[in-house]
Amino acid sequence: MPAADSTDGAPDGIPAGPAGTAPGAAVSAKDPTASGTARPAGRPPTPVVVSLMLGMALVALDSTIVATAVPQIVGDLGGFSVFSWLFSGYLLAVTVTLPVYGKLSDTFGRKPVLLFGIALFLLGSLLCASAWNMAALIAFRIVQGLGGGALQGTVQTLAADLYPLAERPRIQARMSSVWATSAVAGPTLGGLLASYAHWRWIFLINLPLAALALWMTTRHLTEPVRSPGRRGPVDWAGALGVFCCGGLLLFALVQGGVAWPWLSAPSLGLLGASAVLAAVVVRVERRAEEPILPGWVWRRRTIAAVNLAMGALGLLMVAPMVFMPTYAQSVLGLGPVGAGLVMSVMTLSWPVTAALSQHVYRRIGFRDSAAVGIALAAAVLCSFTLLPYPARPWQPALIMLLLGAALGLFQLPLIVGVQSTVGWAERGTTTASVLFCRQVGQSVGAALLAAVANATIAARLADAPVPGLPRHLDDVAEALEHPELLPRTAADHLREAVAAAVEHIFLGATAAAVAALVVLLLLAPRRFPVLPELRDN
Repeated sequence: MPAADSTDGAPDGIPAGPAGTAPGAAVSAKDPTASGTARPAGRPPTPVVVSLMLGMALVALDSTIVATAVPQIVGDLGGFSVFSWLFSGYLLAVTVTLPVYGKLSDTFGRKPVLLFGIALFLLGSLLCASAWNMAALIAFRIVQGLGGGALQGTVQTLAADLYPLAERPRIQARMSSVWATSAVAGPTLGGLLASYAHWRWIFLINLPLAALALWMTTRHLTEPVRSPGRRGPVDWAGALGVFCCGGLLLFALVQGGVAWPWLSAPSLGLLGASAVLAAVVVRVERRAEEPILPGWVWRRRTIAAVNLAMGALGLLMVAPMVFMPTYAQSVLGLGPVGAGLVMSVMTLSWPVTAALSQHVYRRIGFRDSAAVGIALAAAVLCSFTLLPYPARPWQPALIMLLLGAALGLFQLPLIVGVQSTVGWAERGTTTASVLFCRQVGQSVGAALLAAVANATIAARLADAPVPGLPRHLDDVAEALEHPELLPRTAADHLREAVAAAVEHIFLGATAAAVAALVVLLLLAPRRFPVLPELRDN
């Protein structure tokens, strides 16, 4: 990697002064993939920014709007035992395709990959709205996920392509605000559509948004012309291997401990098969001329450190996103709306500190800014264990607000920083690897922390001094939904067991945050090797 550009002595090679804050940059006459960070001259036009935000909104809204309509979907189509695959199937498709789309965007350009992703997402939404049973709906959700993988990675890459380093926090903060708005609006909109219209409208509402994003991207997005000589053969064997290996591993993590025990033959067989496939993928990728997962992603200290840190972020995010609503309803006695509000306050502070983080990393650098953010996040996560029992609703809500502020300071400097260390021809692959690691971390975290929760609750039930408690973990959910059917002492003991389980989960999330901090301090360079941006004189 080239050495950091030490313009004006700024940390991480971030240009300071008038040159660093110029609104745009012109494209060099050379091939933009040769070096540096090439992009169209000037700030991108508003329609391009709107199209990127629409593309991100499709992915962000879809991840939250479906959850509130599950009762209506199951009531109409059946399939209660497999409805969780509405989410797991979508997550699998998004995760395993991220590296593939990242490499394809580096090979063929961002625009064709983005258009393909929007079109496929639109098709998947239309198919979901026409599903006739749960199996068909799950299959069509996977089609949606195949499009969502292209949208999620390519939009983030384009944000770095189109904006100079000095202005990337602005577009990244806008992207964060899209996720924040979707986190709050998605469940409400899904509930309204399912209650007063029909659950199929939660997919039909994507059609005009996707069509508008498709039209605006086609009409307004212009990329620099690339030299055909830079394109090598597409590594389709590697793409298929990554897809199969990732899909098998994530399938094992999603189903393990739910559909079958962790040490059962299905779990061990799937994990073993994914390990064999991983070895095959490594062998194939080493021989490929243009590998989907190139070795330099892990050989470069900066990218490897960011990937590991973002994997830890995905793991720790399981605690507030998955288990905080359960805690709010089962322990605090709040309704679904109140529980959602306790969790969603995190999304209010996240984009604010993300937007302000540029003032921090301009002074102390990308790595140290992220280290401060994740250290604060570890302290906030650990403070959850100090809450009284029972806590008042404002107390966990305050923790979520502070956690969002800390993670906004952690995530955005890493994304902006790592994207600035590579040129155009490597940025799609780099961005996809970061998002892929975060998604895998989330899947691993869901499996690990669910195992921690189950073990804690099972131990509390086994040692319970009161009668009337459910004997099996499978009966706990029903008991929590109808605590009035239990003796009062049994219901109180069950709530205490859930509170203890969530405390252990937050301790696990704290450990993940500490691991991310250690990775940054030991592996990441103190100054990211930022490439100088190409500018016309």
